[in-house]
Amino acid sequence: MAGDDTSGRDLDARNDDLVAALLAGEHRALARVITLIENRAPGHRDLVARLHPHAGDAAVVGITGSPGAGKSTLVDKLAAAYRDRGDTVGVVAVDPSSPYSGGSVLGDRIRMASTNGDMDVFFRSMSARGRLGGLSTATTDAITALDAFGKDVVIVETVGAGQSEVDIVRTADTVGVLVQPDSGDDVQMLKAGILEIGDVFVVNKADLDGAARTVAELEEMLHRRDVGAGAGKHGHGSVSQSGGESHADGARSDGADAAADWEPRVVETVATSGEGIEDLVDALDAHAAYLRSSGVGEAKAQQRHGEKIRRLVRGDLTELLEAELDRRGGVDALAERVRSGETDPYTVADAVVEPLRECLDGQRVDNKRTPTAAESDPGDDRD
Repeated sequence: MAGDDTSGRDLDARNDDLVAALLAGEHRALARVITLIENRAPGHRDLVARLHPHAGDAAVVGITGSPGAGKSTLVDKLAAAYRDRGDTVGVVAVDPSSPYSGGSVLGDRIRMASTNGDMDVFFRSMSARGRLGGLSTATTDAITALDAFGKDVVIVETVGAGQSEVDIVRTADTVGVLVQPDSGDDVQMLKAGILEIGDVFVVNKADLDGAARTVAELEEMLHRRDVGAGAGKHGHGSVSQSGGESHADGARSDGADAAADWEPRVVETVATSGEGIEDLVDALDAHAAYLRSSGVGEAKAQQRHGEKIRRLVRGDLTELLEAELDRRGGVDALAERVRSGETDPYTVADAVVEPLRECLDGQRVDNKRTPTAAESDPGDDRD
């Protein structure tokens, strides 16, 4: 493979080799591609762009829940269950970011004991990079790489659950939310909004006291949610065939047709022993079948692509504007001018954004401008 020189020609050659090796099933190439993605190394965007046409076949399953709910153990057993039926598996475990290095705080922990040594299970621990939603652009790009590699199932284990931890619903096809038995705080949190993101709810550690009560509470809350919505369950982030509005958090403003409704399931598991894992796989499979038959899966895919475009554009614009701030002396210097009364924040913001606005406005004008005769017929421009 080519070296890591940052010249355009060297990057193209490196990416040619990496993409060819990854598509040929070389795990070493897959690992290197994900490393380049996570480090946002030069050429990583071109890599993902080249892999994108080869992705789209994997089932992406998100597993989220509060700390201590047993997510890592459950994901381990879930991966083993998929392998038992012949599926290849990729796992992306998204860990909290270090406030100092930005790296993964828990990335060195040993998680996948059941599938250790199985080359058809690829595990990668990644940092959330400070994203409030718990997922970074690097995570979604890593999923693309695993998908293009040919993994049948990609499992994404997220940092945790909370009202801001909803990126997973924009990333995964199916979302499983873990709840601990008799965990009053968790159930109250679900009432606060995260109830909306789950396609399957998992009461893990179901051998502990309070499991039956927690299952009953979850089922009651799901029932009340549906009664309040005036219809059955919805496909999160779906677009109604009748044109109903779809909200960013996945909540629907109208009731979907009965045929398009999904009834979230509540499954009991004991991840340490593997009890209930088959039931969980069945529930996840049922949701995947629903996505295919209802058309909601296609709507979710379109919504995911739209969100990815917005995220990339926002990131690129942020970098451009940060560079413009630096060119004007930096935020601290500008803030001092505001403090001293020399200017105000709105004037500063307008001045920073104005060059970009003028550039875009000028481009729109150029696109609409009628070509001159010489431009229309360049053959007439003779010496």
